[in-house]
Amino acid sequence: MKRLLVLTSSILFFAGSVIAQDLPRPQTTAPVAAEAIQKGNWMVGANVGNIGFNFKSDNFQIDLNPRAGYFISDNAAVGAEAQLGLQIYDGGEVFRYGLTPFIRYYFPEGAAPTHRWFGEAIVGVGGSSLKDSNDDAIFSSVFGLRGGYSHFVASNVALEAILGYTRTNADINTGNSLSGLSLGLGFQIYLPGRANR
Repeated sequence: MKRLLVLTSSILFFAGSVIAQDLPRPQTTAPVAAEAIQKGNWMVGANVGNIGFNFKSDNFQIDLNPRAGYFISDNAAVGAEAQLGLQIYDGGEVFRYGLTPFIRYYFPEGAAPTHRWFGEAIVGVGGSSLKDSNDDAIFSSVFGLRGGYSHFVASNVALEAILGYTRTNADINTGNSLSGLSLGLGFQIYLPGRANR
């Protein structure tokens, strides 16, 4: 009985000391937005959108847009984004591609140390691997306007939500068009330029 009492009190003491510890919480925000988007810094990242699978038609689709940019001034960046998309369906696959230079501006209005609103414009070219389709252009111009929200979760990483309109004539009748409204999620990594290290 004495051993049981000692064992029980030891377990309770150990459990109490574990519970009483102040365990660190994961970081969910960082007050670094102003340092990340200053002149001379770089940004790299990607937007992911249109991930889906249709069980009735065995149709899988994913779009990925890797990008890189350079801050030409505080709050303003220029760069390029690759437009990559893949649709796999019963009977074949279609690969979409494009290159769209962009300009992005982070608004100082409504800014906080942990987040920023932004707007951007893209203009470029795009195409697809689909051939001999009616009333389509295999290679076409691409242009669009987007707005979004960047939430900084670390000193140089932001998660983003983006709403935009993109227009192109590449394969518009096949259901693979990049044209229209889109909602995407992404991330950006901000790298300090040589002068900001």
